[in-house]
Amino acid sequence: MSAIRMDGKALSAKVRGQILAETEALKAQGVVPGLAVILVGDDPASQIYVRNKERACSECGFYSEKHVLPATASEQDLLDLIERLNANPKISGILCQLPLPEQIREDAVIAAIDPKKDVDAFHPVNVGKIMVGDFDFLPCTPAGVMELLDEYQIDPAGKRCVVVGRSNIVGKPMAMLLLHRHGTVTICHSRTHDLAGLCAQADILVAAVGKAGFITPEMVKPDAVVIDVGMNRNEEGKVCGDVDPAVLDKAAYMTPVPGGVGPMTITMLMRNTIKAARLQNNL
Repeated sequence: MSAIRMDGKALSAKVRGQILAETEALKAQGVVPGLAVILVGDDPASQIYVRNKERACSECGFYSEKHVLPATASEQDLLDLIERLNANPKISGILCQLPLPEQIREDAVIAAIDPKKDVDAFHPVNVGKIMVGDFDFLPCTPAGVMELLDEYQIDPAGKRCVVVGRSNIVGKPMAMLLLHRHGTVTICHSRTHDLAGLCAQADILVAAVGKAGFITPEMVKPDAVVIDVGMNRNEEGKVCGDVDPAVLDKAAYMTPVPGGVGPMTITMLMRNTIKAARLQNNL
């Protein structure tokens, strides 16, 4: 029997509808959520992400700005722009598209964004709040995963949860969110011994390694919930995840790629932006 596909596209549309209704209510109080997206250089993948974010802002009724700096921009150019956006009351949230050119330090840029406008939840202040469980914003991809689990009534409490990948953007915060929901969490990475054996014990398996087809059926427990965060291209150039499609025949639930976690990521960015607008206006 094939796994139930966890439909991120349908859930994303539902949540964006809720956000639009909330936006209309805020506008009635004179508040318009605003998102500024910064793009440095002309990376094609980043340009696509930025376009998708602009479209999502439009769907949710937000004000949005796009700021494009050349790939040769200095770190100070970018920091000056962030300082102006921090001070701009029309901007509720600031997002700087990563990766950045090598002359610009990511950590300096992340630290420069006002934590109250840090809708990516990468600032050390927001990371610390996530660690202790008292947060304003959540990183968008892990938040989208939790939303999908809730939609399909999958409770992590008491379950063995294995996260493959330890990035600051997905792996580490994903583990913390599952832990806050009383999951028993293991984080695996490139130096983990018997990674396949640990994965095979997971009731909930989250793959975030960035390698096409990395998780094979032998690494998956029968009737597990498998969350595929990967976004790769296979040898034919088609978009695919970190999980071998053959896992569909073994898992109980699985997120497709595309159409699973991806749509939820940008929708959670919209949720963070409207929350930022509320916080900044004491609503």
